[in-house]
Amino acid sequence: MATKAHDQEFLEYLVKSIVENPDKVEVDRKVDEMGVLLSLKVDPKDMGLVVGRQGATAKAIRSLLRIVGVRNNARVNLKIEEPEGSTHVRREGGDFRREGGDSNF
Repeated sequence: MATKAHDQEFLEYLVKSIVENPDKVEVDRKVDEMGVLLSLKVDPKDMGLVVGRQGATAKAIRSLLRIVGVRNNARVNLKIEEPEGSTHVRREGGDFRREGGDSNF
């Protein structure tokens, strides 16, 4: 069995520290000519915690992953998968809001 890469381990540790359901955190890692793509899946209830207000938490996680990538000579990108049953929809500004107009989270 292959060992997990540092970027994947770091992302799992970081996100599990943020969410309320750490056992539901899944990180898939793919490498191609463009670099490393980490796909993150979390419990639908934790989506707001991972994205943050106006995407601030997601942006901070991406910044930290870029640093990890630079230290390992790789370009690391993060894709946050929309969880099954999520009540969030994308707005034009790139942030999320709950259906029904509640954008305070």
